[in-house]
Amino acid sequence: MTRTPSELDRVLTVVAQRRAEFEEKRHIPRDVVAEFKQAGIYRASTPKQFGGDALPPAEFLRLIERISVVDGSAGWVASFGSSLIYLAALPRDTQAELYADGPDVVFAGGLFPVQAAERVGNGYRFSGRWKFASGCNGADILGVGIKGGEQKAGRPLTALLRPDQVEIAENWDVIGLRGTGSHDLVVHEAVVPEEWTFVRGGEPTVDEPLYRYPSVPYAAQVLAVVGLGVARAALDHVIAQGGRSGYTGAPKPAERATYRIAVGQAEAQLRSARAFFYEITEEVWSTVEAGDRATPEQASLLRLTAAHLAKTSSEVVRAAYQLAGISAIADDSPMQRYLRDASVVPQHAFLQEGMYDGAGAVLMGVQPFPGYL
Repeated sequence: MTRTPSELDRVLTVVAQRRAEFEEKRHIPRDVVAEFKQAGIYRASTPKQFGGDALPPAEFLRLIERISVVDGSAGWVASFGSSLIYLAALPRDTQAELYADGPDVVFAGGLFPVQAAERVGNGYRFSGRWKFASGCNGADILGVGIKGGEQKAGRPLTALLRPDQVEIAENWDVIGLRGTGSHDLVVHEAVVPEEWTFVRGGEPTVDEPLYRYPSVPYAAQVLAVVGLGVARAALDHVIAQGGRSGYTGAPKPAERATYRIAVGQAEAQLRSARAFFYEITEEVWSTVEAGDRATPEQASLLRLTAAHLAKTSSEVVRAAYQLAGISAIADDSPMQRYLRDASVVPQHAFLQEGMYDGAGAVLMGVQPFPGYL
């Protein structure tokens, strides 16, 4: 599907008009998710052989960045248009069934805490509760984490379920990214055939370049770029406010050296982190597009740049909030939303500062912590 500028512009307009509704409802409504589908967001990681776009990561990341400038929650939910990269590890017949009605499939899930499962014939029976299922209200298919047992070398499986098999416990009461609907999932005595389970990051059964791109680092990248979009919006706001008159009659912000210096420093910080982010993305894509696997060093740099972008973006938003002055404390100030949303992104397990430790280990040729690579 070729995405036209008008389709993306329509998505951005809808998001701008309804972002207050997202915060109030604590999720992105299904009709807005339908707009995302129409724009091709949820076929971005569907294999081409099943009618999808299998977009190069940088192209998809720039798309999520643009949406996140308008609203971080919308960008976060849209970012899961990348998550079908995981499902490429399913048997090909399962994928054919999954995409039988078309390539636009919305996948959401909560992998943790991983729950015990009983082996039943050619499948698994399990019950449990899983956290942080972002975008679950609008999903076509949901995944939950179960213990894989000896045959999977102890690695957790993701079991796929239809929405009518899952109860959504709406408990997403948080400081930021309130519209992501990252509620708990509850399942009672579900039975899932083995062919509808997969190991996250497992060997793909689809031979296309996107499925050679490291899947877990990519999952970190699509979330980190949300912070980038929010930071861009916050910085643009204080730049635009430079000509405003102060309440006290003091010089306008743009006439103060301290304001100009802070804006210049923040701009340099954000652009530098963004350049590193897209540079390594393009490098790894060139590797996999040529038919090779990404090296461990490249996968590590993807994880490093995602964590660094999330951290830098949050710092830029905090600096912008301070520059905005007393007006930023008003409930109707967009700076409040920017500050809250940007503070959530680096809290994600994929993006915390421990990633610097893993990256440093790889750079120095020592073993990183388990699960890093």
